[in-house]
Amino acid sequence: MRLPSFRVLAAVTGLLLTPSFTHAQTFAISFPATASATPITGRAFVYIARTDRTEPRLQAGARRGSEQFLGVDVEQLAPGASATIDQSTLGFPFASLKELPAGEYFVQGIVVPYTRFARADGHTIWAHMDQWEGQRYNDAPGTIVSAVQKVRVDGAARITLSADRVLPPVKKTADTEWVQRFTMKSKLVSAFWNHDMTVGAVVLLPKGYAQNTAKRYPVVYTIGHFNDRAPFGFTFEGCDRPETAEARTIRLARSAREPGCEFQQAWTTGKVPEFIAVFIQHPTPFYDDSYALNSANNGPYGDAITKELIPEIDRRYRTVASGHARMLTGGSTGGWDVLGLQIHYPDVFGGAWSLYPDQLDFRNYQFGNIYADSNAFERRDGAWLSREIPSSRSPEGMMELSMREENQAEMVVASRGRSGGQWDGWQAAWAPVGADGYPKPLWDKRTGVIDHSVAEAMRAKGYDLRDYVERNWSTIGPKLVGKLHVAVGDMDNYFLNLGVYRFETFLESTKQPGKGPYYGGKFEYGRPLKPHGWQPWSNQELLRMMDAQVKKGATRQ
Repeated sequence: MRLPSFRVLAAVTGLLLTPSFTHAQTFAISFPATASATPITGRAFVYIARTDRTEPRLQAGARRGSEQFLGVDVEQLAPGASATIDQSTLGFPFASLKELPAGEYFVQGIVVPYTRFARADGHTIWAHMDQWEGQRYNDAPGTIVSAVQKVRVDGAARITLSADRVLPPVKKTADTEWVQRFTMKSKLVSAFWNHDMTVGAVVLLPKGYAQNTAKRYPVVYTIGHFNDRAPFGFTFEGCDRPETAEARTIRLARSAREPGCEFQQAWTTGKVPEFIAVFIQHPTPFYDDSYALNSANNGPYGDAITKELIPEIDRRYRTVASGHARMLTGGSTGGWDVLGLQIHYPDVFGGAWSLYPDQLDFRNYQFGNIYADSNAFERRDGAWLSREIPSSRSPEGMMELSMREENQAEMVVASRGRSGGQWDGWQAAWAPVGADGYPKPLWDKRTGVIDHSVAEAMRAKGYDLRDYVERNWSTIGPKLVGKLHVAVGDMDNYFLNLGVYRFETFLESTKQPGKGPYYGGKFEYGRPLKPHGWQPWSNQELLRMMDAQVKKGATRQ
């Protein structure tokens, strides 16, 4: 699931816009040979912001508060040559420059180079190669950006932008006595892409690890959107500023998850059960997270994680290298990942605590039903008045962004499902490969018309986790008893509670005669008005539950 960035940006001030509209505005974006001596295949953008509080390229995206941006594919664009963005170019939030009010703006151009992949499946595609920044194309190493200009956009002017600054590599974070990091080439994923592909881990070591050299520890694997931070928010930064009473009240109204400093103090003083905690890093050319299973478009990441990365962690660290001693937890995207891993690799892991997970039942693909609905953007139901299908909402129920709007934004970021956005990310992880080598579209991003053959292919491959578990419970159920735990707020901003209800309905049905074994896990719901990000217990309490699970599993070995 996308990061919680849909909130409206701060109100803008200081710019007077006239009520007239542009009609033939043109932007020309180029780069000099000093930025790239070779032609670039990729995408060029222009960003048009009302303030300069930060660079315009950082003020836009698939969110309601986005500033205006537009993008166009470039193929073998030579140094000095220009990519043109005009009134025919798709933009967001305004679809066209014709709709943008005339006035003074801060503008910036960027050029994003793509990498050519001649994959093992016989397809050759171009996509943005993650450089350990988490598929943030507008802030990625190698992206070429222009200086910011304050200009008047008034209809007929041709504005030229020279992208001459190449963004540098991501700075490496230094290891400490508590937190270590490593990366490794995945042979399995690299063979698929015919290109070196990396997976990594951020490892948090328990108190006394260096001294107790004969001791082995269970492992908790955490998964979520790409980052380089320690698991569970563990940090020493800002710990001289205690949480205020007001901040605590606001936090607890949303989640019981404690601040990183509070968790760090419990971890470093031995007040929590001793685990090695690992955050898994697995970005792909399509998204900042592979969704942790084998995929026709992303490659064999499920096998890479379970057959390459975890054995490497067991080799490097003193782990209890047994399924009963490997716990999983994650939220949102990570919430889906940990259930996917637990369900598809039931012997490798001993329990999953999933928080506000992405859609567990594709009859609620967030909101809509991709098997039965004809359109992902609107619902008619035989009525004269159609209704736009929401993508996100406030905890009070106000629609923040519609499906149509968010898909429009993704089309501006990239063509052919390469935006790194949420809908394209799911499509890359779960859909079959299209004839052109890119993910086969689940729906037409301009009209919303659903391709049910893609939906059925996704179901057949086991990505609809409720469907997969129900179809295979007689064989995998005995291996999952007591291992599945899910928590979600009843007003999840992305309607993810709807899929959780359906998942629980099936699992509770295993209590009925002839449908067992009973799953023996737990579902928890946040009420009232608990949003995306809600967690019913602190991370310290979570580790205590996991410790009990490890001990229970050890008695069965």
